[in-house]
Amino acid sequence: MSAPQAATVAPPSEPKSANGDLVKIPDDVAMPEIKAPAEVKKEPEANKLFRMTMKLQASDLHLKVGQPPMMRLRGDIRRTEMRPLTQEDMERLMYPLLNSHQRKILDAEGGVDFSYVVGADECRFRVSLFKQRGRLSLVSRRVNNVIPNFEKLGLPPVIEKLCNFPEGLVILAGVTGSGKSTTIASMLDYINGKEPLHILTVEDPIEFVFTDKMSYINQREIGLDSRDWHKALKDAVRQDPDVILIGELRDIETFEAAVHAAETGHLVFGTIHASSAATTINRIMDLFPPDKHPAIRTALANNLKAVVAQKLIKGLKSPRVPTNEVMIVNSMIRKLIGESRDSQIPDAIRIGIQEGMIDFNENLKMLCDKGDIDKSTALEFSPNPDQLKMILKGIKVAAPGIL
Repeated sequence: MSAPQAATVAPPSEPKSANGDLVKIPDDVAMPEIKAPAEVKKEPEANKLFRMTMKLQASDLHLKVGQPPMMRLRGDIRRTEMRPLTQEDMERLMYPLLNSHQRKILDAEGGVDFSYVVGADECRFRVSLFKQRGRLSLVSRRVNNVIPNFEKLGLPPVIEKLCNFPEGLVILAGVTGSGKSTTIASMLDYINGKEPLHILTVEDPIEFVFTDKMSYINQREIGLDSRDWHKALKDAVRQDPDVILIGELRDIETFEAAVHAAETGHLVFGTIHASSAATTINRIMDLFPPDKHPAIRTALANNLKAVVAQKLIKGLKSPRVPTNEVMIVNSMIRKLIGESRDSQIPDAIRIGIQEGMIDFNENLKMLCDKGDIDKSTALEFSPNPDQLKMILKGIKVAAPGIL
């Protein structure tokens, strides 16, 4: 295999507008099969690609047969100057990363998710290795070693309040790649440093590794520490936890387990793929047949404490910053959920500003005022740009009467 020409790389903080822009690769991380430096000589060959991702501060590494290695930099997919990968390349690079159990899952199910650590815990990656058109592809998310606090992440101050519920269900909502896992890890680490509790996580795979502080933490990975979600969640309430993280509310089984744990006096955190607080309720309803909806709405009204919806947007001081909508379940929102008036939840959030609630537009304004984002980015990601324009001009937008 021939090596590419040596080149320099632009700092990752400099944005590129076109997804097709090439990423120039430093000499020391050129092609996977080039002889590694002595200090990483015994590492798996694929580590050179993971280390390249770390060096360029990319958020994701993408590998696909027929394409050169690609990375996501400041939100855009960028191709490297390496030659296209073959199926033989992918097998040579990826198979050594899998244990026998993971290899069986890949062969039987066509895809496997796992966490991967580079070096002596220098960096962790959340890896999805899968087949497409009969060939291997990989998408891997870089996970920070250090769990950032709320201030470093730029989260609204009310997030701290959500960590102090004695029981109930707190949901982090967002699309893939919106930073849900980082935010929820920050919340758990805040509790970890504040109270002497038992925190139990059930994840697939484990992303952030916690260090015991005032609390102590047990982290269980599906397929490694427990046979499946059903077994792990059944065991969870018997393991004397105070706080439970369910990595993803992905189906009826995981949602019912979360509600049961919340009903029995635990504080439960979970993530879900939804874009806002209102669509989170709709997404949960979609898991169940219509005849179950009244019971599920009652369970949500009684046990849901808050929903934090999150998006990652391009920042000025850092490559990506989170913008949030925070819904805290008060008597008004409890009534709207119970009466299937989900479309009025955004209005209730705006009314609830005195209780710490915040909608996307108010949070976008806060980020603009702090200089974290520019106005054009705020308007691009706003759910209601016309309303945001008024807010940015200092015009108070009246909240409608919804009761």
